[in-house]
Amino acid sequence: MSKKGSNALMAFLAGAAVGAVLGILYAPDKGSNTREKLSYRLDKYKKMLEDYLADLVSGKETPLTTQAKSEGQKVVNETQDKAQQLLDDVDALLEQLRGKNS
Repeated sequence: MSKKGSNALMAFLAGAAVGAVLGILYAPDKGSNTREKLSYRLDKYKKMLEDYLADLVSGKETPLTTQAKSEGQKVVNETQDKAQQLLDDVDALLEQLRGKNS
């Protein structure tokens, strides 16, 4: 998994944990009801995360993986363009230096 993907996963997990704690602290319901609701939601998020990870590992195309691939290709294309520009600049500088040395 890429660093960006793992950062997104960690942000998701941290957000879920913070949401769970705040939900417990500010819940207007009885503790047992709150725990039951929290358990249900955490199970639901756990299932979503397991499905997401399974899709990611299997290479299944999802809107998220498609977007990530698209963004990755943009970065590669931009890097290639910048590298070519640098090569062109170096060639121009070399020509100037050779012209002055003659």
